[in-house]
Amino acid sequence: MVASQIHLVRHGEVYNPDGVLYGRLPGFGLSDLGAKMAAAAATDLAERGRPIARLIASPLQRTQESAAPIAEAFGLPIDIDERIIEPANFFEGKRMRGKDGALRDIRNWPALRNPLRPSWGEPFSSIAERMLAAIDDAYNSVESGDVVLVSHQLPIWMVHRALAGKSLAHDPRKRRCALSSITTLSRRGDGFTEVAYANPALPLQADSKDVGAV
Repeated sequence: MVASQIHLVRHGEVYNPDGVLYGRLPGFGLSDLGAKMAAAAATDLAERGRPIARLIASPLQRTQESAAPIAEAFGLPIDIDERIIEPANFFEGKRMRGKDGALRDIRNWPALRNPLRPSWGEPFSSIAERMLAAIDDAYNSVESGDVVLVSHQLPIWMVHRALAGKSLAHDPRKRRCALSSITTLSRRGDGFTEVAYANPALPLQADSKDVGAV
């Protein structure tokens, strides 16, 4: 036997008063609002009444903290998988917007030379490959029940586009992967298909800031 469904959960809002692109930088945990978002995602999963057999998270602080209420709700440990981590990024630690934003600095322009790869970070194809490998391993790691993977916006969006057969290159402003959202996959033949998307933290998002994703 193997897993029934895979749930890809994005972390909640991050405490980021300087508005930088945090990427893989340490020390970026959830804000108070982000903790409420993570709790909303855990409640949504619990109310589905599905048996969650395993919980896996990226090693970064914000995903570990977002996984905590899910771990509490289902009495599970939080396993770590490095493959579902945020990609590294040339612009980590920089503010992207405003008059002193990184995009206005000519010294940063070479990092923007190829948005289809992209040239500023890990290739989209690499992100998709490692995510799909982690999902496949998670699916086969339990005898029954569902598996939850707590990850990041871009890795989850790469899974969505790969499974939909779409080009991995995209406009980051058009990603459908909100804070603490849940993207659900089921097995179809030799691969996976997306069967649901939920946004349980939607009532909290009007007051949130989401500027740290790559």
